Amino acid sequence: DKAPLSKSLLLVPSAISILLTLLFQHYQKFFAYNLQAVKEDFQIWRLVCGRTICLDLKDTFCSSLLIYNFRIFERRYGSRKFSSFLLGAWMLSALFDLLLVEITQYIFGITINSLPSGFLSPVFALFVPFYSSIPRVQVTQVLGHFSITNKSLVYILGLQLLTSGSYIWILALSGLISGICYNSSILKVHRILCVPRWVAKIFSWTLEPVFSSAEPTNEVRVGMGATVDIQRQQRMELLDRQIMMSQVAQMRRQRQQQGGMINWNRLFPPLRHRHNANYQDHHPSEQDIPPPTEVSEEQVARLMEMGFSRGDALEALRASNNDLNVATNFLLQH
Repeated sequence: DKAPLSKSLLLVPSAISILLTLLFQHYQKFFAYNLQAVKEDFQIWRLVCGRTICLDLKDTFCSSLLIYNFRIFERRYGSRKFSSFLLGAWMLSALFDLLLVEITQYIFGITINSLPSGFLSPVFALFVPFYSSIPRVQVTQVLGHFSITNKSLVYILGLQLLTSGSYIWILALSGLISGICYNSSILKVHRILCVPRWVAKIFSWTLEPVFSSAEPTNEVRVGMGATVDIQRQQRMELLDRQIMMSQVAQMRRQRQQQGGMINWNRLFPPLRHRHNANYQDHHPSEQDIPPPTEVSEEQVARLMEMGFSRGDALEALRASNNDLNVATNFLLQH
């Protein structure tokens, strides 16, 4: 939804890559990113073909997943600004590719004639705004020290893509440099390398109806979340609150029907029915009986605000060792 360019970048290059790998392998040579042919034979068209279609399915899979995650920028900034960023990063990274290859040959004496094919440098360039503008939300911790956030999976995919080829680090470095240049407005490249309005209108009239998607009807926007993931988390929290309130309303109706009493036999049998048949043979002494747990009046008030009586709230808090969440679950479920 609201990301037609991301969908086209996800579907069209992936479909062509799969067809070239499975059915038309003899055409793969036209999509090879051959720098020697570009520099010596001036085959500039190889910059377009070689830097658009992946010839390795692993790179296709990882880059497609990253484009799917980076669709948030098209939703946030619009298709024209998003396409301008990709165009600028694509053109700048082509220049940085050649510079980095020459620097590598001059310093290390390594001659690089070809680089991995595909729309890889602009994908790596998108990590720059992803790092700087997407909020970091901690999800959990591993071993108590390593934090897992909502951005960890994207970084893991980027690392997987970075280690998939021999010289893909050149594409990654050129993409990051071009992303920094474009995102920080160095030399005003965002004004020079941008998609004109008339071009954006032509594509919106012709291609956007093909790749556009209707807004999901089963998802309602809530809150003011900066990202779709945060909005979905807020939606889940709203559903939890609605379920809890419905359970509270149901408990109120049951208590009214039962005269305000709750069947505590299912909850804490030894509390209310200590002389029950299961406990007739055991008569604890006064020394064995633990002292009553002190109950916080604030937590009692919070339970009473949910509709429970003071006696039930006191009993639940004492039985749960003054744990408000456990007491609330006991009262709602029983």
